[in-house]
Amino acid sequence: MATDYDAPRKTDDDSESIEALKERVPDKRSGAVDADDSDNPSGFELPGADLSDMELDVVVLPPQEDEFTCVDCFLVKHRSQLDHEAPGGGICKDCVA
Repeated sequence: MATDYDAPRKTDDDSESIEALKERVPDKRSGAVDADDSDNPSGFELPGADLSDMELDVVVLPPQEDEFTCVDCFLVKHRSQLDHEAPGGGICKDCVA
């Protein structure tokens, strides 16, 4: 049996009025602030916040034998990204492009 996809579809759920739908959906333009931030449960830091009491444990590795530091962007990249040698180091393919 062929289905006419252009025909209007009427289901039992369509009987709900526009006003009832508007009551269920929160108004995005309202000035209310959503206090429940489920995307960031630990909260957020404001710019300029004092983080002097925070300690970071980061292990910094020196560049490996198959890596180089680009003299243009100063990023450590793999040798496969080396475009050409320059005075003082190499230049990566991203900086040449």
